[in-house]
Amino acid sequence: MRRRRKYLDQRQSDNHERWLVSYADFITLLFAFFVVMYALSSISEGKYRVLSDSLITAFGSKAIGRAAPPPQAPPRPVRQTLPQALPPRRIRRPADPQARQREQMRSIARDILKVLDPLVRGGQVKVTQSNRGVAVEINASVLFASGQAQLRAQSDRVLQQVARVLATTRQGIQVEGYSDDTPIRTSQFPSNWELSAARASSVVRLFIDNGVAAKRLSAIGYGPNHPVMSNDTPEGRARNRRVTVMILAENPGKVIDIPLEAAAPAR
Repeated sequence: MRRRRKYLDQRQSDNHERWLVSYADFITLLFAFFVVMYALSSISEGKYRVLSDSLITAFGSKAIGRAAPPPQAPPRPVRQTLPQALPPRRIRRPADPQARQREQMRSIARDILKVLDPLVRGGQVKVTQSNRGVAVEINASVLFASGQAQLRAQSDRVLQQVARVLATTRQGIQVEGYSDDTPIRTSQFPSNWELSAARASSVVRLFIDNGVAAKRLSAIGYGPNHPVMSNDTPEGRARNRRVTVMILAENPGKVIDIPLEAAAPAR
């Protein structure tokens, strides 16, 4: 009887001490939980690996898998500096050759108008422009005495200024002499043809002496042909006696080759 009571007391004592084992396990798990929570507060993959290895060693269980990587803070948005929009490139289109040529000829005409301004205002010089080029029409009375082809001293200075302008250009220059319809018959000039041609040649020689290349020059005498006014009045005849300096355009127009017509079939 005494032995049975001792057995019961020992068993009752064992039942009272079992809760300590459960309590110790609970405390151990709670400690592990807080350790894990503390580790989660630090974003370090290396610490997570150390923690995982420590838990595996402590609890003696095999790792089911590699610990999940710690959550990383969301990446900060990277501000990308976009390249500034480049201004649109201006495409230089080739200018129309005809328009460019007209502008060059107009520039030459303006330069000649400057040096001949007094004579232009006096109506003794006229400057015009056409598809053929720039025409500088000079009244013969400014350049020559009546019936003569030798330049006057004062006309040399006028033409020298024109020659300085023309020497800087590259266009061909045609000097044209004109007369009225009054016949002339001298030992030097049998007709107005010779007189007009000699006057044009005198102007050409002066241009050459003042720096204009000879290969750019030509002289033509038209005599009484191509009048600009009627020869019935003294004013008209004075206007028709003139020398025209023609600065020729490089491309006066498109040249078209005219083919021969097919010969008619013989019958």
